[in-house]
Amino acid sequence: MSFFDSQTFTLLVLPVLIFLARVCDVTIGTLRLISVSRGHRYLAPLFGFFEVLIWIIVIGKVMQNLDNWVCYVAYAGGFATGNFVGICIEEKIAMGTFMIRVITQKDGAELIQSLNEAGYGATNTRAEGAEGPVSIIFSIINRSDLAKVIELIRQFNPNAFYAIEDVRFVKEGIFPARRSLLRKTADIFPKMYRKGK
Repeated sequence: MSFFDSQTFTLLVLPVLIFLARVCDVTIGTLRLISVSRGHRYLAPLFGFFEVLIWIIVIGKVMQNLDNWVCYVAYAGGFATGNFVGICIEEKIAMGTFMIRVITQKDGAELIQSLNEAGYGATNTRAEGAEGPVSIIFSIINRSDLAKVIELIRQFNPNAFYAIEDVRFVKEGIFPARRSLLRKTADIFPKMYRKGK
């Protein structure tokens, strides 16, 4: 009897392989959905190809072992873990663009100056709020810069109201220099890139 027909392979190795493959395909699927929502027309199909390829291999192995309940648990566990891992990776890569809208009773000139000095574009307009005149400051930022911009807002006015919206497409704007996707990936998986040098 070969190793692939043994009980060790059927009850331990195969479920672990199914789990890991499912983590990979769901992680890629999560990134694909995010790419679709962000309008990345070339990246989304690439993710989709590998997602389906891995899924076909995994589902084939599960169907060949319908009497093995451990494979079912591994399949479901891989699905759940893949969602978590995909979201974590997407947060690290921070794809996309946000519009941040700040409404404050203080004069917005100070905040605009802080944003401009940090490399962000900003637009200020005067409006009338429930308690009198307010400044509304708009800025389009890269998602990876969100924490920095929120810190600038809090330094300007800890009580300022702000709202963040997802922006699918931006034609022009003032943005700080961005790191490439390759550089961001290297920051997430530093050991892999060091070995290649």
